[in-house]
Amino acid sequence: MPELPEVEVTRRSFAEAIAGARVESVRLGKPLRWPLGVDPAKLRGQRVGEALRRGKYLWLPLEQGGLLMHLGMSGSLNFSPGSSSAPGLHDHFDLQTNRGLLRLTDPRRFGAVVWSPGLDEDPAAKLLAGLGLEPFDPRFDGGWLHAGLAGRRVAVKLALLAGDIVVGAGNIYACEALFRAGIDPRMPAQKLSRPRCARLADAVRAVLAQALEAGGTTLRDFKDAHGVAGSFQMQAEVYGREGQGCLRCDGVIRRIVQGQRSTFFCPSCQKR
Repeated sequence: MPELPEVEVTRRSFAEAIAGARVESVRLGKPLRWPLGVDPAKLRGQRVGEALRRGKYLWLPLEQGGLLMHLGMSGSLNFSPGSSSAPGLHDHFDLQTNRGLLRLTDPRRFGAVVWSPGLDEDPAAKLLAGLGLEPFDPRFDGGWLHAGLAGRRVAVKLALLAGDIVVGAGNIYACEALFRAGIDPRMPAQKLSRPRCARLADAVRAVLAQALEAGGTTLRDFKDAHGVAGSFQMQAEVYGREGQGCLRCDGVIRRIVQGQRSTFFCPSCQKR
């Protein structure tokens, strides 16, 4: 599933090229997770603004409202200059502009493109309501994380994945951040001290910044809007390394399942 770094990398790869373009046509393929919510003909002629990101959502503002996009489990956006090419089997949304074609490809169709009159109005406001702080928001620090984890009995990794304290710490990045902070992913969230929360907040920011620099993670088919794959998976210290030696000690990386997701960690380095 594309996580925050992959979505941000995607945004950066087409935002400048499409900003200021005029919509010429909209094509809908097979139904996605939610309906578009507007007559596609009403989008023609509207000018495109600067693409933004909130969590794993992309917001493409238009002169009247905008389009909220989500890549779902397997979706990707591609931007190509010039006229539209014939859509493939899994191409379910085309936004043709006078500067090029923005196309959503989604084999599993869990993604979505939804029109909304604004980010602060429904349906966008409802979809974004439960999101936590952005990881690079100055307010996200150890104090914020400590307050958010207070009273939560679930494992700290699951609390990070919930996304209502901070967005962006998806499965891969939560594993890596907990390793860097030296925290066992099974530890009850409410038991983390303020100093450990500070280390974890720093680690979350550092891991996500590194992933952005690497163009995201490509485990299967993620590519940005120009078809370029990410390389963070080559830099992972614990994720996907079950049975291999820890890069920091003499321990061996273990894999467990938490919330139906694989968790990788070093029992020697990461303490409860």
